[in-house]
Amino acid sequence: MEVRRTSVRCATELAPVNGQLNVVTLNTADGPCPGDEPAGQQRAAWDNKVQFMLSIIGYSVGLGNIWRFPYLCQQNGGGAFLIPFVVMLIFEGVPLFLIELGIGQKMRLGALGAWNTIHPWLGGLGVASCTVTFFVALYYNVIITWCFYYLFNSFTSPLPWSTCPTTLNGTIVPECDKSSETAYFWYRTTLDVSPAINQTGGLKWWIVLCLLLAWIVVFFIVMKGIQSSGKVVYFTSLFPYIVLTIFFIRGITLKGAGAGLMHMYTPKVEKLLNPNVWLDAATQVFYSFGLAFGSLIAFGSYNPPKNNCVRDVILVSICNAITAIYASLVVFAILGFKAMLNVDKCLHNNKLRLEELTKANTDIPSDLYNQVKNLQPPYTNQFGFELCSLDKQLDQAAEGTGLAFIVFTQAIVELPGAPFWAIIFFLMLLSLGIGSQIGILEGMLCTIFDIDFFKRIRKPYLTGFVCTICFLVGLIFATGAGEYWLKLFDSFAGTIGLVMIALLEMIAVMFIYGHEKFTRDIEEMTGYRPGLYWQITWRFLAPGIMSCILVSSVLFMIINKPRYMAWDKDIGQTKEMQYPGWVMGIAVVIVLASILPIILVFLLRRFQILKLDVDIHQGAIRRIDTTVSTKEMIADVDLDEYDSNEEDEDEEDLNRTGKTFKMEVMEF
Repeated sequence: MEVRRTSVRCATELAPVNGQLNVVTLNTADGPCPGDEPAGQQRAAWDNKVQFMLSIIGYSVGLGNIWRFPYLCQQNGGGAFLIPFVVMLIFEGVPLFLIELGIGQKMRLGALGAWNTIHPWLGGLGVASCTVTFFVALYYNVIITWCFYYLFNSFTSPLPWSTCPTTLNGTIVPECDKSSETAYFWYRTTLDVSPAINQTGGLKWWIVLCLLLAWIVVFFIVMKGIQSSGKVVYFTSLFPYIVLTIFFIRGITLKGAGAGLMHMYTPKVEKLLNPNVWLDAATQVFYSFGLAFGSLIAFGSYNPPKNNCVRDVILVSICNAITAIYASLVVFAILGFKAMLNVDKCLHNNKLRLEELTKANTDIPSDLYNQVKNLQPPYTNQFGFELCSLDKQLDQAAEGTGLAFIVFTQAIVELPGAPFWAIIFFLMLLSLGIGSQIGILEGMLCTIFDIDFFKRIRKPYLTGFVCTICFLVGLIFATGAGEYWLKLFDSFAGTIGLVMIALLEMIAVMFIYGHEKFTRDIEEMTGYRPGLYWQITWRFLAPGIMSCILVSSVLFMIINKPRYMAWDKDIGQTKEMQYPGWVMGIAVVIVLASILPIILVFLLRRFQILKLDVDIHQGAIRRIDTTVSTKEMIADVDLDEYDSNEEDEDEEDLNRTGKTFKMEVMEF
């Protein structure tokens, strides 16, 4: 009987077909077959397509869409900022998005196994992604902690941040009187913030308890991988859109909403000449997709081999962009309402001041008198009048925690039924935060689970151990200096390291794995062959943009010495301070921890300083022709013996010799 060679992805047995016996060979790039995995260790898979889409949307659409994108629009040309944002989305975000999702789906491995499979020298990319993900997961859950604290305090009427507390003699607390009700509640009641990063102020028990609750909730969601987290995403992904819609309908009916929207989206085209605007757009696109964490590779690895990942990338990208714009409409409609209220209060105070001056027989110009009396902004601040500028109020919009916990909470206080709006607002932030945290942890845990040593440990136990470590390390964020440490981690943990990982990922797939081979992979999986747009962006434009982001990030940190904003209770405001030298040393360690694994693994394997033989979820499978007697003996080989070009050797030998491989079949 003649034996015909075929190259298929997986097979469980050798069977005669039309008088011939098919001998199966394993293709390295195809990753492991279910039959190659230990019993009970077959790779998890999404229950359905909807679950996958909601998971990836919940991961990609996060807090940055709410409190970062509106701020960037306002600062970088209003509606004109949408031009560089869309350009960077098309030429940077979408191409790298498809690379990560596609390579995960093709390899059916986490980040560590995928990069080891492409080339052993690249194994450090998976380790680096895992390290960065660990740092980000530490402080991201602290934001969820703060949301829990505010949510619990939202079940009171009036809201606790609506008024300033008073002293025993009935006077307002000076710190609150000098700042504002919402700022005082944030810095003093919630954080009990210390004056500098080198003064911890001890642990705050209420934050510790909320942090423990946050990690317990996250643990139960991710403890069984996508089997447990996949059920939660139906809520975490859809609920924020319901809340945004409720706020949008309410917001556009408020006084001042139109002014807020006009202020934000009025295009300032001249801003586009500033290269920093384009850099901000590229950076926002990069971080809004959650690229280089390894999470997208993990999500892709749970897809069936024939899933249309190109369509998924396009749909999620459009959803991400629309959500950011939609959230901006909601945010600035509410902020316009808040600004208008502040202007009305200002005009009312001016009128009261006018009455005092009139009683004192002060000589006031008639035109100024009429303006103030008719509740119009005065043209001068003489006589103690305030100018009451709506534009000035709108220019004070904040980003990040300042927007969510100070500015937006002030606007909520003014709404009828304020506790209801506070509850659904912080539930929305919780949903967005938990949705992203699920994806962040999935990237890290998938990498850990793909290492053979940890397969002996049940997933819930290993997940519980990781969450416990994260909670203990995260206690640094529960001190009086916790917010300062969070800003330090946010500035250094997820910046230079992530951009470098993303750049190397693109170079690895395009020039080591091969752009032609990856193009064929996409065509085999989806039936669509990536054309000129994909080739140009993959090989030239996207790496160029990532290089610009990387260089500018490094130069910015060198030229501008990193600083942070510390709360000064004596003046009721934040002031700029320099990081101490030892804190900058920790920042350098954080950056190096996300870069050194790439270099170390490359050097160790390139020069064989350390013989590394790690079984990473069948990450390095060599093609071995099998017979009936050797069928059960297929096993992994050393990474040092791995040859990415070996997959075509058998076919070349056959074509060169023209001989047919024959096997004697024994009858029993």
